[in-house]
Amino acid sequence: MNHEHFMHRCLELAEEGRGFVGNGALVGSFLVRDGKVKAEASHKKFGNNHSERELLEKFDQEIYSEDILYVNLEPCCHTGKTPPCTDIILERGIKNVVFGMMDPDPRVSGKGIEILKAKGVNIIGPVLRAECERLNRGYINLRTKGRPWITLKKAQARDGSIAKPDGSPLKITSKEQDAWSHEWLRAKHDAILVGVGTITNDNPRLTLHELNKKFVQPYRIILDRSVRIPEASNVLCDEHRARTIVIISDKSATSDYAKALKEKGIRLEGIPMEGSNFSWDHLWKVLTTPKEDFFGITSLLVEGGSKTWEAFHSSGFIDEDVLLLG
Repeated sequence: MNHEHFMHRCLELAEEGRGFVGNGALVGSFLVRDGKVKAEASHKKFGNNHSERELLEKFDQEIYSEDILYVNLEPCCHTGKTPPCTDIILERGIKNVVFGMMDPDPRVSGKGIEILKAKGVNIIGPVLRAECERLNRGYINLRTKGRPWITLKKAQARDGSIAKPDGSPLKITSKEQDAWSHEWLRAKHDAILVGVGTITNDNPRLTLHELNKKFVQPYRIILDRSVRIPEASNVLCDEHRARTIVIISDKSATSDYAKALKEKGIRLEGIPMEGSNFSWDHLWKVLTTPKEDFFGITSLLVEGGSKTWEAFHSSGFIDEDVLLLG
């Protein structure tokens, strides 16, 4: 059996959850018999069934001893928003499980595999571990470091400039670079972060191009200590305004302007300052903790400007640097 082939398909299926699973993992699973797919499922939304449980509840036919369950993440063994996936795997009589990577969640972390092995289930894996970990790098970071995966993206001209001499916007990247950036950076992260200076200077939309309609629009995170964001900014007025979060200092949260923005439905989050920066621990807590219709994020694309880049660089929190030269 070509285990890598079906694990690749798990990864493709898992992508269906991007933008919907909040601070959870991207997971896809297949039930295979004699090399043919009998059923498939993915973790589609925060709080919904995990992919294995979704698949086995949906598949109401008899399970054969030679059937193989493929899943890109170790089956969970704890009760959270849903019962343990190991329970339904055993209840349905699955005898063969191929998994992609261990679950870094300390409530699982190998325990799911051990439970299945102890009950006589044949376990194969990890399979395509690097690819599986790459897909869920945000989930891994959150479970092991307590913060999202952070990619810093910077565009600069070959002379090192990022704006015109007078500070006005400078178009640096090509259409091809923009298309790549939208599909492989913005669409692969849960949120895009910029400082308020980028908003006041450039008034960007921070959305995906029309050619990427199949993707969910990432959240827009604006760092704005003193609540300087113009009320007419695109990120506060467009059709995706519900996916904009403005991070302000806790002392600014009581200002008349902050109250006025909140009354108009703008999402503001007050966070304590540590010197000239926001408290990182408080920022991660706000961005990764589910609240109302916000289910948290696991990955963050930092797009600028220069002060924001410097703050993240000096913090040592950058996991990946991407430089686009124009």
